[in-house]
Amino acid sequence: MEVFLIKAAQLILSLSILIVLHELGHFIPAKLFKTRVEKFYLFFDPWFSLIKFKRGDTQYGIGWLPLGGYVKISGMIDESMDKEAMSKPAEPWEFRSKPAWQRLIIMVGGVTVNIILAFLIYSMVLYTWGKEKVPLANLKYGVYVDDSLEPFGLRDGDHIVGLADGNAEFLGDLGKEILISEARQVEVNRDGVIEIVTLPDTIDQVLLREKVRSLFNLRFPFEVDSIIAGAAAESAGLQKNDRILAVAGEPTLGYLEGFAAIQGHPGETVSINIDRDGELVEMQVSISEAGKIGIGLKLVDSFIETKTYRYGFFEAIPAGFFETGKILSSYISSLKLVFTKEGASSIGGFGAIGGLFPATWNWQAFWTMTAFLSLILAFMNILPIPALDGGHVMFLIYEMVTGRKPGDKFMEYAQATGMILLLTLLVYANGNDIIRAISG
Repeated sequence: MEVFLIKAAQLILSLSILIVLHELGHFIPAKLFKTRVEKFYLFFDPWFSLIKFKRGDTQYGIGWLPLGGYVKISGMIDESMDKEAMSKPAEPWEFRSKPAWQRLIIMVGGVTVNIILAFLIYSMVLYTWGKEKVPLANLKYGVYVDDSLEPFGLRDGDHIVGLADGNAEFLGDLGKEILISEARQVEVNRDGVIEIVTLPDTIDQVLLREKVRSLFNLRFPFEVDSIIAGAAAESAGLQKNDRILAVAGEPTLGYLEGFAAIQGHPGETVSINIDRDGELVEMQVSISEAGKIGIGLKLVDSFIETKTYRYGFFEAIPAGFFETGKILSSYISSLKLVFTKEGASSIGGFGAIGGLFPATWNWQAFWTMTAFLSLILAFMNILPIPALDGGHVMFLIYEMVTGRKPGDKFMEYAQATGMILLLTLLVYANGNDIIRAISG
């Protein structure tokens, strides 16, 4: 429950920041062009608001339905579908009375703010924390390979050198290159010999169908860091820095094999083989019914050296710019996977987004995820779909090119159609979350 609340709090805070700043991107140019803004809301407020107050011509508030936010601009056909106001003669303070170029600036303001925000966040994250990466050259214990890759020739313990048809210097590059850049030739060092493992062209569909979250994971020894007082491990004589090599005759070449071996013998007393300062020792240990012996393990940073790139303030600005471009490009490229059966089934809603945040509060992870969500919000909003900013931009560009403004009735129908499409997608995405939660 605590993990759920922490993830939910991060999601709500992140979305609140993004929504308010996005709507400010519309609000500020509207005010600069002397266009009346009737409402400025965080979250939607059907029937009632949690908080509301009025300053000047604008009512500010917080709604109870956390599905987004909005600004209601006078004289504009939007999600409010205020037909009565549109039937009256246009007033000089209304959106429809302004020149097309001013209306265009108002409409792209939200997306512009989201892109600038992502750039600023990425820059400051790099300046504050740098960027930590795991070089492939440092993976001396190899990697764990997802089960879906094993039929194609990859296996646990492989030392991946790189990609013959891609650019991968770090562990984090592999998944992106295979899924998005369509790299298919994995270079593996096996007993000092470099082999090429060729993945099928359809590997992206396989990974989506199997709902693979991570293609490769760090592999490191099953080594004791601490002993719980009074636990079976203490009674057996285990000590800190003991490296467990086998449990009940099963080799434990990495920590996952170690967990599996111990949990595979609940309630039993088994032999374990350890390496203690270069000396091989065998002892008996009793495993609890819960599959535990009472040890804490050494973490990955005890075995694998990472590289943290530090940036000065003026270095972080261009680095943040390129990071923004790289992340946005990768996200856009990955959207091609959505238009497949496997990709469509992997679409998620608020539950899936919340699951991307860490289980403990981590400001670096929070701001990095907020920057990523800001880019998603910018891209999704600029799509030429009625009811989104991009739909309004599309009609404004048509007006500027042809000199003819689309009729109010047409705009009403277009707005209604767009809202139906968006609500359908919202129900589908969150329905996928519910199905996944029920099915486990």
